[in-house]
Amino acid sequence: MRKAILFSLMGLPLTLAACGGGSVKEGLGLTKTTPDEFAVVKRAPLEMPPSYTLRPPQPGAPRPQEQATAQQARQTVFGPVAPATEQTASESSSGESALLGQAGGQHADPSIRQKVDQETAELHDRNKPVVEKLLGIGGNRKETSATVVNAAEEAKRLQQNAEEGKTVIDGETPSIEE
Repeated sequence: MRKAILFSLMGLPLTLAACGGGSVKEGLGLTKTTPDEFAVVKRAPLEMPPSYTLRPPQPGAPRPQEQATAQQARQTVFGPVAPATEQTASESSSGESALLGQAGGQHADPSIRQKVDQETAELHDRNKPVVEKLLGIGGNRKETSATVVNAAEEAKRLQQNAEEGKTVIDGETPSIEE
């Protein structure tokens, strides 16, 4: 009984493939799909522009499509520059003028940038991290000069202090001059 069920299950795909033609193969993705050669759209041939009066290039002149290196760098960092508009930066529209008038923009302090920078520096000095306050780690601190201890001379000094009954802090620590 089990063998009959097994053989019928094995023969089922074969009978389905024979009955349905290519639909089972297409459903399983076993057939190739080729493009229809009659559905290809042709493009119009290239044409010459109507004006043949192109100026010949001048020897040594920069190419018009190439930019100067500084301009390329500026464009890379800040993005493409917007084309100049009719209105310059110093001129403002009537809406901008009205907004600035209501906000008091005509009476702006010209030294505001220096005041803001000064206040920011004072605030930074007050709000130092705890590690910087306690241990002096980090921040823009000036480097202190360090001395290099002469190990051999220091060992002799410590041994001599121990023999004489002095503490380790008695005497001058020998250092190497750089």
